[in-house]
Amino acid sequence: MQKSVSNPDYLRFVALLREARKNAGLSQVELAERLHEKQSLVSKVERGERRLDIIELRAFCLAIGITLTEFCTQLERELKGDTAPR
Repeated sequence: MQKSVSNPDYLRFVALLREARKNAGLSQVELAERLHEKQSLVSKVERGERRLDIIELRAFCLAIGITLTEFCTQLERELKGDTAPR
């Protein structure tokens, strides 16, 4: 299993996370404040320089205002090439 942050699936994951933040109307600074972290962490995650574990991903999702399940469902659709809303 390829673990590189340049993996196409990981790049899609990062893009979807950034998209979710923007759709929530949040800046990186605002998201970082909700996470009680620095903006640089959000930036590094969104650039693919810093990987997230599942607990961190859940915190990101909750801070954005979506559930981990919603995010993962959308990611699965996109990775399968099925981006139609359900």
